[in-house]
Order: sequence, then structure tokens, then C-alpha cells
Amino acid sequence: MQIGIPKEIKNNEYRVGLLPQYVEQLCQNGHQVWVEHNAASGIQITDQDYLTAGAKIVDQAALYQQAELIVKVKEPQPSEYALLNAKHILFTFLHLAASQSLTQALTQSGATCIAYETIELANGQLPLLYPMSEIAGRLSIQAGTHMLEKAQGGMGKLLGGLAGVAPAHVVIIGAGIVGQNALQMALGLQANVTILDTNIEKLRLIKSQYPTQVTCLLSDPVNLKAAVLSADLVIGSVLQPGKKAPQILPKSWLKQMPKGAVLVDVAIDQGGCFETSKPTTHQNPAYIVDDIVHYCVANMPGAVPLTATQSLNNATFKYIKAIADLGLTQACNTFNELNSGINIRQNKICHPDIAESFGLKI
Repeated sequence: MQIGIPKEIKNNEYRVGLLPQYVEQLCQNGHQVWVEHNAASGIQITDQDYLTAGAKIVDQAALYQQAELIVKVKEPQPSEYALLNAKHILFTFLHLAASQSLTQALTQSGATCIAYETIELANGQLPLLYPMSEIAGRLSIQAGTHMLEKAQGGMGKLLGGLAGVAPAHVVIIGAGIVGQNALQMALGLQANVTILDTNIEKLRLIKSQYPTQVTCLLSDPVNLKAAVLSADLVIGSVLQPGKKAPQILPKSWLKQMPKGAVLVDVAIDQGGCFETSKPTTHQNPAYIVDDIVHYCVANMPGAVPLTATQSLNNATFKYIKAIADLGLTQACNTFNELNSGINIRQNKICHPDIAESFGLKI
């Protein structure tokens, strides 16, 4: 199979679809891999590293002309829409529910589009979203801690406090992979932490792990509002796979929160879980509404691209290899979860949750 690894062009995105060691395995299996010039320069991997692995280095146009399977990290940007056509299988994060324009462009392209984030195992786990959720959860506390600094617009509070000075109150909404990793980081920095979820079993597990360090609350309207209005830092990590994130924090609450509090919306890739959220970039990561700092970077793991690429490749490669070796149909038979990853095929949305996000039925 002809496999293409483009250079990511999203703002401050330095991850890459495949590292040289995996490219080498594909080439040894008889596949041809086309890598865009300087695709991994942001993580100190050179074109020569890919050449040594057996790849060919080309420009963007040649890559899309040659490749059948396109392996990316982030969704295509508008300048890339026209490069895709019906011969392509696109394998990347897509988050289609958050962007009607992207969904329309990919539907019109004729490409088969497989989204990392909707590949779901029989037990409900999301194996390709998992590693990025781990990273995003950990980064959410790092970012929130920085944004609490006065120079960033925050209230000027140290997360862990000091002897004689109370720590900051961190509220984590959602006890999934993002929330669990945010919790570990917040506790490590000695914050006062409250975590909320609608799943009581998740809360019971966390309480058993941290019996005295964490307040675990069922996420109902009363508990949620009380926690948010007393928070110095709120981490929004609500996930509904394939669907647009529910908006759980209305704008009207902002004026009731402590001035200089910080909101970190990890669900921004899926549209955001705060009413006042809008996507930001690593270059300009935050803005202020009603004296509340909003951090809404849409590709948070891109801040640590070396770690993120290694972790993502660890999870994606077996599927990439299966598609290349067996073809998509047989790969889906071998790994049934790949079927849930197919979002668009033959000019149609074929994932029910994404269709529902746009008021469609399939």
C-alpha cells in the first residue's frame, strides 16, 4: 500500500503521524511510505531519519497524489481539503461534531475518513484517545496553574498553598481518563480537589484510592454549581464519544465565581463544555470573560509533541499496519473496533453519533 505522512499545519502542532521506526516496519513489509519534507522536524527527527527507514521524502502535493492511506494527527485544515479524494483513506483525529465545515468538506471529498477518537472497544474504552487524554489531563493542571498567575490574568494564587496559607480549590468535572490524570497532578501539587461525575462507580473507585484527599460528588445541578462557584481552577473534561460536548457551565455563573479564577476546557475539540468557550491556540492560549480566565487550546497534547507522538504511535500502529497489510475491509474484520472509527465513507456520514450532532439519521 502507498502510505502518506503529511506535515501537520495546525497552529503550533509538531506531532507526526508515524515515527521512523514504524515506517521501517511498513517498508520491510513491502509498503511504500511517502513522508512530507520536514514532517517531524519539530520533534528533532530529520528527513534523513525517514530516508534511512526506507521512506521517500516529497512535497505536500506529491504525497497526496501518491498515497492511498493518509496517516495524520489532527484534522485537515481548510488548505488541505482539496487534496483529498475518493482514493484516500484518512486516519487521524477528526472531532467532526465540532465543525460542520470540516464535515461537509470531508463528505464531499469522497475519502474514507477514520477518526482515532471514535474507535471503541467492546468494553467501551477508546484506545486511541486514551493516550492523548492522559496527556491532556496532566497538561490541564500545568496550564491552569500557570494561568492562575497574576501576569496571566489569574488571581495570583499558588495551587498548593503554603504553611499558614490555604491551597487553591481545583474542581474537575468528569472522572474519565482526563479527569483521573488531572486529579493525580492536582494532588501532587497539594491542591484542594473536588471531582464530579454522573457515574457513581467511578467516584467510588477514586474515593477508595484517595479516601481523605479528594471530595467526590455526584454531578447534579446543585453539586455542580456549588463546586464551580467556590473554585479557583475548573477543569472541564466531559466526553460523549463522537458527539458535541454538552455545555455544563453557563455564562451566568462566571460573575458569581472568584475574580481571576481559571477555566480549562479540555473538551474544546468536541465543541467545549463551557458556554463561553471558544477554541484557542498554543500561541494565544487564553482570554478573559467576566474576569474569568479561559484556557481552550484545541490541541493540548501538541505542547509536548515528542511524548505525544510516541504515545500515540504506540496505540495507532497496529491499526495502520493492519489496514496496510490487509486492506480496510479485512482490517475491520480483524479489529472490529475499527468499524466504529469510520466516520465518513462514500460521501456519507456513517457514524450515528456524528449524524445526530447535525440532526441527521443514518
